[in-house]
Amino acid sequence: MKHFLLIMTLLCAVSTAQAQPKQRRNQQAAATQAQQRNQQSGLTQRARIQFPTAVDMPEDVVWRRDIYREVDLNQGSNAGLYYPILPKGRQMNLFTYIFKLAQNGYIPIYEYSPTESEERFEESAKRSFKDMLEDQGIYYEEKDGRLAIDNSDIPSEEVRRYFLKESAYYDQANSTFHRKVIALCPVRMSAFPAKGGETAQDDDDFSFGGSFGDEPPRPMFWVKYSDLEPFLNRQSIIIDDNNIAATVTMEDFFTLNKYNGNIYKTTNMLGRNLADYCKTDSAMAKEQRRIEAELEAFRKNIFGNPEKKDSLDSIANASDGKRHRTARLPRSGRQPKAKSGTVKQKSSSVSSGSARVSVRRQRH
Repeated sequence: MKHFLLIMTLLCAVSTAQAQPKQRRNQQAAATQAQQRNQQSGLTQRARIQFPTAVDMPEDVVWRRDIYREVDLNQGSNAGLYYPILPKGRQMNLFTYIFKLAQNGYIPIYEYSPTESEERFEESAKRSFKDMLEDQGIYYEEKDGRLAIDNSDIPSEEVRRYFLKESAYYDQANSTFHRKVIALCPVRMSAFPAKGGETAQDDDDFSFGGSFGDEPPRPMFWVKYSDLEPFLNRQSIIIDDNNIAATVTMEDFFTLNKYNGNIYKTTNMLGRNLADYCKTDSAMAKEQRRIEAELEAFRKNIFGNPEKKDSLDSIANASDGKRHRTARLPRSGRQPKAKSGTVKQKSSSVSSGSARVSVRRQRH
C-alpha cells in the first residue's frame, strides 16, 4: 500500500512539472500573438492611450456633403506639409511619413482610378506597395524579403499637391457641425518613368478637372485618413513663417481644418467634376465661391437665420415699448381732449364721484 501511494505521488509530481512548462508556453504564445497584433496595427497599448484617435463620423447623420479639394503645398498655409523635403532625424514631411508607414505595412494604400467617379476602400482596391513602386518608377532594392528604399529615392520633392476628400455633416446627436477629412491622395507634379523605362506623357488618363499649369498631375494612391490619423500625432509642422515656435501636430492641422484647398468636385448623382460644366476659369472660381458660401450658410443657420431672428426681436421690442407708452397715465392738469357729446357725461361722473364743499356767504 505504501509503495502504491509513493508511485501515485511521483506520478502527480511529474504531471504537474510537465503541465507548468506547457502553461507557460501557452502564456508566452498568447503574449507573442498580442504583440504581433499591436505591431500590425502600428500602435502599442500605451501609444493608443497616449494618442487616442478622433471619433468617426456617425452613419446616421441627417445632413452630409462630400467635398473634394486640391491642396497646393506652395500656398503658405499648406507649406508645413511639404518641408523638410529630406528627413531630418525623426522629422519628415507628410508624403515621406505616409510612404514609410505604407512601406512597413502599418497602413494600406488603395488604387486611384481616374475612370471611377469615387474612390474605393474595399479589399479588392488595395494596392501592393511593390507594385506601386514599379508603376511610379521608384527605385528600390529587395533584401531578405524586405524592400529597401533610400530617402533620396523617395519622390517627396515632386509631391506638391494632394487630393483631399472631406465630409461636411451635421451631427444631430450633439447638434454640431463638423468638417472631417476622409481620405488623402498624394499627387506628383512632374513626369516619371513608366513601365518599360518610357516616360509617361499621356495626361488624359489623369485628368480630374483641376488646373496645375504646365506640369502634368500624377495621382499616386488613396490613403484612408482613419488609418493614418493615429500616427499623425508624432509629427509636428510649423504654421507661421514669422514664428517657428508656432507648431501643431499633423493630426491637429487636419482636425482643425488648417489646410486650404480649392474645390474641384462635390459628391453628386452624375459624378461630375466642376470642370465638366464650368468651361472657363472665371466660371470655375464663381462655382467654387458658391459652394463655399452654401457650406458657410448651412453652418450659420443650423439653429435658424440669425438676421431674421434679430429683426423679429427688434419688432417685438418696438411693440412692447409702444404698448408701455400708450398705457402711461397722463400728467396731472393735462386732461385728454374729448368729444363734445361726452363732456357732460365725464364731468357728471367726476362730480358725482368727488366730495362736494359748499360755502355760504354770511349776511351782515
